[in-house]
Order: sequence, then C-alpha cells, then structure tokens
Amino acid sequence: MTKTARLALVGDRSPHVKSHVRVPVLLDALAERDGLVLDAYWIPTGDAEAPGAVKGFDAVWLLPGSPYASEAGALAAIRTAREDGIPFLGTCGGFQHALLEFARGVCGLDGAAHAENDPAAAADDLLIAPLACSLVGHEGTVRVAPGSLAESVLGAERTTERYHCNYGPDTRHLDTLRAHGLRFTGEDEEGGVRITELPGHPFFLATLFQPELAGDGSRPHPIVRALARAAADR
Repeated sequence: MTKTARLALVGDRSPHVKSHVRVPVLLDALAERDGLVLDAYWIPTGDAEAPGAVKGFDAVWLLPGSPYASEAGALAAIRTAREDGIPFLGTCGGFQHALLEFARGVCGLDGAAHAENDPAAAADDLLIAPLACSLVGHEGTVRVAPGSLAESVLGAERTTERYHCNYGPDTRHLDTLRAHGLRFTGEDEEGGVRITELPGHPFFLATLFQPELAGDGSRPHPIVRALARAAADR
C-alpha cells in the first residue's frame, strides 16, 4: 500500500487571505493532474510553538498571512524543517521568516528583527524592512540563478510572478547570511532578492512572491508541484 505524504500547512488560516483559499484548489489539482496526493493539516502558528509540532510531516509550507499570531511558532516550524531535512517551502511571509530564522539560528544574529513584528526595532537590527514600493497586487519578472534549485524547478532563467507584500530583506545583512550558507537565487530587475534556498538540504526553498496565486489554481505552479514531489519522495 502506498503511503500518502503528509503536508503541514503552517499559518493562521483565514478566508480573507487569498493564498489560504487557493490551497484546497491546488491540492485537488495536484492529485488529479499529477497524481501527487497530499494529506494536508493546517497548523496555526500558535500551535507550531509546541515541540515537535511539525515532526513526522513529509513537508512544511509556511504560508502568507503575516503578521503571524506567533512569530515564535513560525520560526520553530522553519527550524524543525531546516534541521531535520524536511522539505520546506516559504512564500511571502514564509520567505521573510525563513531569512529571520536563519539569521538567528545559524548566523548568531540574535537581534535580527522583522519590522512588521517589531516596529520599534533599531534600524541596524532590521533584517526584514518595509519595501520602498509596496508589492501588493504587483506582478514582475524574476531572474533565476543558473544551476540553482529554483532553476531546476522552474525550468527557466526568467519567470513572471505575483506578489502581495509590503516587506522584504534589508540588504545590509545578506552577506552574513550568504557567508553561513544561504543562497539567494532569484532577483527582480532591480536586483532585489526574491528567492532563497539552502544547498545541501533535500528541499528548502522560499520566495517573496506567491506561486500559489499563479493562474486559477487548476495548474499548480512548478514550485508548488516540486514541494509535493519532495514530500512524496520523503
């Protein structure tokens, strides 16, 4: 008997967040079009604080919807996926918090802060800062690094993606993250970081854009499909 892969959907589920509404459509399409059947469980960020909350899952997807009810829970889910080799995808807020977790957990930047979560943080501590121009409702080109996981998933060095965010990485800390092993493999036309991945991990990918919003959901974005395949392989 084939075992169905288990997917942890980490986020504070809301009918007002388009990404959350889109997820069931994507899961149905993955099963029908690709034969990738996922047993998905929603885990609120508050519940994700509990030790082992996402252990035993075959993949973790940290969805948009920030500010999360629990920053600590979001970071705990990322940390478990990173340390235990569980396939991980972070989109929008998930991308932002993936950088935050890596900065604190790997780089020793204990004071690294997210401006949305901690608006009183010192400027020098801001890892995630307000974007100069909001990307809410924006669509734009992303250039993908040759030889990267992102390129292998997308099958191209350029892609057009949809956003819904007001925050992104502050460039002052990116070299420190690079020095500790995080790779930035997608940029917009102005050089702003839009994709990150962790070499050596079975599947660790995060995007500032929201691949779950591509099209009408009937044809899952290659990144969503790749997470499902990584879960099935695990």
